[in-house]
Amino acid sequence: MATGAKGRVLARYALFQIPDLILLGLGLAAAVHWWSLPVVAAYALFALWIVKDIVMFPLLRVAYQTDGSSVADRLDGALGVVTQSLDPAGYVSVASELWSAEVPFESATVAVGSTVRVVGIRGLTLLVEVHSSDEE
Repeated sequence: MATGAKGRVLARYALFQIPDLILLGLGLAAAVHWWSLPVVAAYALFALWIVKDIVMFPLLRVAYQTDGSSVADRLDGALGVVTQSLDPAGYVSVASELWSAEVPFESATVAVGSTVRVVGIRGLTLLVEVHSSDEE
């Protein structure tokens, strides 16, 4: 990953932490004011929260990375398995995810367990065609 991309991921992560820090700060200020929480304890808790965010960043970095591709780009041409028969609509499992799907160009029912290839996407519905093993 390029240095600029790393900086964007870190900035994205930091920006998502701002609402947490604001709410924590307000909560700690209320605790100091109404429940007599020592100010030093409030600062310590705030600092611990920031340390937690720093420690968690390496574990969560992948969730903040984007490759710039859309769902349609990633699924185009992917193979899936029919989990509910397509007549012409049903469900398929593609990349271990369950998707609503339909066969737009075929009038025949596609049976459960058949292999299909994604040829397009319309909204949240995959457009698929039957995949035969001799196509590989």
